[in-house]
Amino acid sequence: MTTVLRLDNIHKSYSGVEVLRGIDLEIAEHDVVALIGASGSGKSTLLRTINLLERVDDGQVWLRDRDISEPTVKADAVRARIGVVFQQFNLFPHLSVVDNVTLALREVMGVDRATATRRGLDLLERVGLAAKAREYPDRLSGGQQQRAAIARAIATEPELLLLDEITSALDPELVGEVLDLVRELKRDGTTIVMATHEMAFARDVADRIVFLDAGVVAEEGPPAQLFGAPQNPRTREFLARFTG
Repeated sequence: MTTVLRLDNIHKSYSGVEVLRGIDLEIAEHDVVALIGASGSGKSTLLRTINLLERVDDGQVWLRDRDISEPTVKADAVRARIGVVFQQFNLFPHLSVVDNVTLALREVMGVDRATATRRGLDLLERVGLAAKAREYPDRLSGGQQQRAAIARAIATEPELLLLDEITSALDPELVGEVLDLVRELKRDGTTIVMATHEMAFARDVADRIVFLDAGVVAEEGPPAQLFGAPQNPRTREFLARFTG
């Protein structure tokens, strides 16, 4: 089993408040790991440290055999290996959908425009947006914009895909189409770490659930165990909100 990501004793504080308090986590190739927990538990901050949008205060972030938390590591080189999709779609409004999807291919990977466009159009076909390739983002629904953002994130064929509450900004009727795409990515063997509040989806799709509570891993395990027989009282209390 090949380890893609390893977090060793990750600490992160803001203005003296410790948000991550010694996180240890290991992600194997082709695994889908869901981070769950209340708002403020550290899920988004953890994802941001993995992608080097935030530098850790202590601990190490390993991407395969490289410690990417070292100060000398070039963040852009790391981000070329890690795809990320945020709550907000973050598409550039002045670029067409296909140009949004292929931007990193052209500007970071150095792929020529014709080759990048072919790849972009193939990806848009895959996510059901081929007809929208030349449109601008404001002509797309929220669900379509998020699918375009996912296509952009996987355009560089990243080793790891991070998803940060990707359905939270969507109208309820649009959530399903985005989650179906994540299911397809799982079937394709994509290694995914996702923060989500969609408990049923996490239970259905994830290989492992990690419950964060106040910046620590309170409990982790396969979905059947964690949802069916949680061991930690804080986990039981959290899940009770979703089961009534």
